[in-house]
Amino acid sequence: METVDLARLQFALTAGAHFLFVALTLGLATLVAVLQTRATVTGSPIHLRMTRFWGQLYLINYAMGIVTGLVMEFQLGLAWSGLAEYAGDVFGSALALETLVAFFVESTFLGLWIFGWDRLNRWAHLALIWVVTLTAYASAFWIMVANGFLQRPVGHVLEGGALRLADFGAMVGNPAAQLAFWHVLGGALVTGGFFMAGVSAYHLRRRTAEQDLFRKSLRLGLGLALPAALFTVAFGGMQFAYLQPSKNAVWADRPELMAETQAAMAALHGPGDYLPPVGAVRVAGVLMMALWLVMTLVAGLSVLLMAFRPAVRSFRLWHWLLTLMIPVPFVTMLAGWVFREMGRQPWAVYGLLTTAEAMSPLTAGQVRLSLTAFTAVFAALVAVNYWLLARHARRGPGAVALGARPAEPAPAPVPAF
Repeated sequence: METVDLARLQFALTAGAHFLFVALTLGLATLVAVLQTRATVTGSPIHLRMTRFWGQLYLINYAMGIVTGLVMEFQLGLAWSGLAEYAGDVFGSALALETLVAFFVESTFLGLWIFGWDRLNRWAHLALIWVVTLTAYASAFWIMVANGFLQRPVGHVLEGGALRLADFGAMVGNPAAQLAFWHVLGGALVTGGFFMAGVSAYHLRRRTAEQDLFRKSLRLGLGLALPAALFTVAFGGMQFAYLQPSKNAVWADRPELMAETQAAMAALHGPGDYLPPVGAVRVAGVLMMALWLVMTLVAGLSVLLMAFRPAVRSFRLWHWLLTLMIPVPFVTMLAGWVFREMGRQPWAVYGLLTTAEAMSPLTAGQVRLSLTAFTAVFAALVAVNYWLLARHARRGPGAVALGARPAEPAPAPVPAF
């Protein structure tokens, strides 16, 4: 593989792995906030236990996501200095806002939520988790603003061989960012919903303790997953109006349109191959849509089955299916991300800066070394996150440490005289 292909593979692996954590974090944060709202308003003990159980799984995933995000930012600066020099003044403003939101506001309020159990007023504590959830949304929004600029660059001027931000409102209002944000948010809610439903189905199938807790969790997860799937496909469909001409030609599978697009790009930018990888774009797009259909059918049938209480309690085949569905939203999200990012190639900033021009001046050996190192680190992080989530999910609510009151020390023995 050429050096630029190795660098692209490295970023694809690191960004894709980080995206897995982000999807579950956004979905679980919303569900935990809803559960705590119910517990606070009604005083329901079971919803409080649900909040603590799912909140602990959320925290595990959040912590690992922070680590992968830091590693990803490091390799972004390592391998793509050309992109930063050319367009960093534009999309870097959105990344800076995301950093302020994610690492200052979100992490501060999350820390208060973790250590505020039984120390803060219950309404103040509830407000904290909603601030955490909304700042997580804001973090995702600014990431999509930055990515939307790379997909459809607007709001900039060219000065001294580099781009400068001229219209911040145009960059924020970019349809390639706005529609993608809602699409990603919907996908994250589907991910969180199926995760909650799958873990709950596992415990219902095994007849573990807290069956009522898991029945309620199953209903909540599936009750979110179905409308979220419909919401996601609606905003996904809207984005096709803003596909790049080259990506649209490949997706439409029209050779004459591909030839016309290639000729137009060559006339503007000189000789070169300006079409994205045909196979990767089509396979990723078809896989994304096929898996969305599977999730929608499973969620729809599951919502119907939930009307029958005996099925929720003892339909083991359905419980098996829901447990097996846990990874499907993750694969769907990754397929969608590949469809979006590979469809932009060979451009880092569409129509302005190629991926080869965006690379740092690295040798093939240096990129192979960093690719090996980053792949090993991210593989370890994904494996550890899976192990921790699976371990704590299997142990159930009885082993939750989040919000648990510390045991009172035993009274000192009275000396005998």
